[in-house]
Amino acid sequence: QVQLVESGGGLVQAGGSLRLSCAASGSISSINVMKWYRQAPGKQRELVAAITSGGSTNYADSVEGRFTISRDNAKNTVYLQMDSLKPEDTAVYYCYVNLYTSTYLYRNYWGQGTQVTVSS
Repeated sequence: QVQLVESGGGLVQAGGSLRLSCAASGSISSINVMKWYRQAPGKQRELVAAITSGGSTNYADSVEGRFTISRDNAKNTVYLQMDSLKPEDTAVYYCYVNLYTSTYLYRNYWGQGTQVTVSS
């Protein structure tokens, strides 16, 4: 069994910063790609950022230059540093992990989501 626990969401004024964390635990052999998605009310879930096991990253155009994704492989944790936040960044943020379990099954897992609200 694998669990993802997210933390770091909250309320911040426009121009402020937040740092999200997502820690994976359980029967894990290795983690491949780690991603952050977000879903605003009435909108589809969208990919925000991704990072491979080798550290390669990619970002949505809307957050490029403002958000930074990183990971600590020793802690099975992915982070999303969000700077220069805008009201349109308001959403529930979800982490997503693709991994091999300890029995070498290929699986995908989602975090429970954390609310980020940016006031104008």
